[in-house]
Amino acid sequence: MLMQDTQSTDRHSPLPTELDSAQSKLVYVTLEATGGATTGDLSQLLNMQKLTILSVLSSLSSQGLIEETGSAYVVAN
Repeated sequence: MLMQDTQSTDRHSPLPTELDSAQSKLVYVTLEATGGATTGDLSQLLNMQKLTILSVLSSLSSQGLIEETGSAYVVAN
């Protein structure tokens, strides 16, 4: 019964195959779930250092998976 409930409420798309690290997956899923966030928001939400966040964001951006909109980052369409 629990398995059926999980499947029926799963509304997220599969993760891109380019995501190779746990940190990149975590940042990507957080951006997807929140609709976008600043580096400060991500640092607080994920309890990660800003330098680490910036490195992950740079990698995701260079792969075309996210884009910067002003001071926030969002999942690319």
